[in-house]
Parts: sequence; structure tokens; C-alpha cells
Amino acid sequence: MQRRQFLQSSLATMLATGAAPAILTARDKSGTKNAIIGTGEHRYECFHDWGELPRGCHWETTHGVCVDAEGLIYIKQQGHGKTPQDTIVVFDPKGKFVRSFGKIYHAGGHGIDVRKEGSEEFLYLTNSWRRTFAKTNLKGEIVWTKCFPEGPNKYTTVEQFSPTNVAFAPDGGFYVGDGYGSNLIHQYDKDAKWVRTWGGTGDKPGLMRTPHGIWLDDRAGRTPSLVVADRANARLQYFSLDGKHLGFVKDLLFPAHFDIRGDVLMVPDLHARVSLFDKDNKAIVHLGDDPEWRKKALDGFKMRQKPETCEAGKFIHPHDACFDRDGNIFVVEWVTTGRVTLLKKLAR
Repeated sequence: MQRRQFLQSSLATMLATGAAPAILTARDKSGTKNAIIGTGEHRYECFHDWGELPRGCHWETTHGVCVDAEGLIYIKQQGHGKTPQDTIVVFDPKGKFVRSFGKIYHAGGHGIDVRKEGSEEFLYLTNSWRRTFAKTNLKGEIVWTKCFPEGPNKYTTVEQFSPTNVAFAPDGGFYVGDGYGSNLIHQYDKDAKWVRTWGGTGDKPGLMRTPHGIWLDDRAGRTPSLVVADRANARLQYFSLDGKHLGFVKDLLFPAHFDIRGDVLMVPDLHARVSLFDKDNKAIVHLGDDPEWRKKALDGFKMRQKPETCEAGKFIHPHDACFDRDGNIFVVEWVTTGRVTLLKKLAR
């Protein structure tokens, strides 16, 4: 199928398919105290299964999370049931359901990030198994939807393209990681016009195996650059903003995506932990890290089918994570029934 035909038919098909707040206490439902994880100024109280879904809605593999300027939390799920449901669910900071939308992305929901452009905020969505990425407003109204770029002549079929996440450039442009497709990075300008493509499959500098996450690293004292979660190579790979390889960070297991707050780079790692790195990319702490627990979590990936067996203060497969304005962390995990955890930052 040709790219333009696919995009038109895909959109037509998707369009045709046409609560009470969570109580945050110091104890879980069994009456035991919530787990505390981390160290020093990076200590957090764990509120697992955060946010109360409205009646009739349930998680189907939670994949992405972001927070807007108002403090609302947007959680993106894949959706894999026979009956399509909204793939994006919005909560207020206390876990109260606000709204949901995105049924058209059912079965393909993956990455989600938010950016303010002028006076308005927009969501950038990757829909991996729908083979598209999109820009919408905060209520899901579509600005544009795109498939793979024609310019680089890297694709012969739509099935070779499966975008996973988006990063924002300082000049208003953005980057798309083709993490589940051809291991490429695509750069676009502020008008969503294709600029360049680089990468490919391999482990040499500039090549990648599952560039799953992608982010602008503009921490103070650093030259702005693009950091990529080169997941199956178990490393981060840095590029200049025009795609030149700069270096690696290798204290990773299976990195999934990013967020930055101040000097701290956060990396949710699919192998049962969430890592925090300082401005020099030295590990501060690996939240939830436990080698013996990790063996259990990774044993045939069976635990992702039964997340209720996960221990408090532990993770199974963190797929995305983000900070809120107060330094709390929201973690969403790649488990069949979904798993959302609030890590509430503790005062020293």
C-alpha cells in the first residue's frame, strides 16, 4: 500500500470506530504503610494504581504519560480489546477523572508529550501500530496526522514505519523516533515539514536498535542536543540537533524514554526500574532497582500479565515517566492491564 493511500484509509477507519477522586493516604488498602524508595533528596512515597477510572473504562497496556501547564495528567494506553475505547485519559493532580478521548488510536496508542506553542498547548502522539503520528489540542482535536516521510526514500511499505516517541526542538521543530520500525530518526521544522533523516540498524555510533525514546537535553551548562533511548543496545546515544553522533551513556538496562527537571535526567527502564542521572549523566539512583526482583519480573515476561503480584515499591516494566511541577513522578508500565504509580516526592 502506498503511503498516501494508507494515511487516508487509516484515518477513515479510525474515525469510523467512532468518577470519584483517588484518595491519597499514607496507607494502602490493606492498612500497611506505602513503600518509600530512593535516597537523599530523591526519596518518594509510592502510590500504586493511582487515579480512578470512570465506570466502563479499564486500562489496556499503559504506554505514555505527560503533564500540562495546568497540572493535568494525560495517560496514553495502547488499547487491545475487541471493543475500541479511548486511548488517552486525563486526570487532575488528585487522581480525579477529567475527560478521555482518542478512540481512533485504539490498538496503536503509544507515545504522548505536550508542548506550548504561543498561547496554546498541543499534544504530540505516536500511534505505533497505526503507523502514524499526530498533533492535537488538549481535547484531542486533530491538527494534522502524518505517516512516514517520503523525502529520505527509506521506506517501501507502510509496515516498515512504527513511530514510538517525539522530541521537541528549540526552534519549534520536532523529531520522531521510528523505534519499532526502521531504527531511524526523522527531523521536522516548525511547520511540520521534513528536514532530514539519520540512523539505521546496528550497534556502531549513529546506528540504533529500537530508538524507543527521544528528548531534547537542554540542561544548564550543556550544549542542547538530542538524547535517544537506544533500547535494545542498552544505552543512551547523543546526537547534535542536526543528527551528528556525539557519544554514549551506558549505565542502562533497557531504556524507554525521558523527562528532565532541573539538572536531573529521568529514564524509565523497561527492566524494572526508573533511573535518575545528574547533569554529568552519572547515576544518582535507580528507583526500585533490585537484581533478584528483576529476575522475577523478566522471567518470560509472565508478570506483566498479572501486575497484581508486583510488590509495593517495585516496578515490572516502566515504559514512560514524567515529573509534575512539584517534582512528583508519574510512572506508567507496559503491563497488560496497565499500571500507574505516583511517586510523591518527600521533603528531606
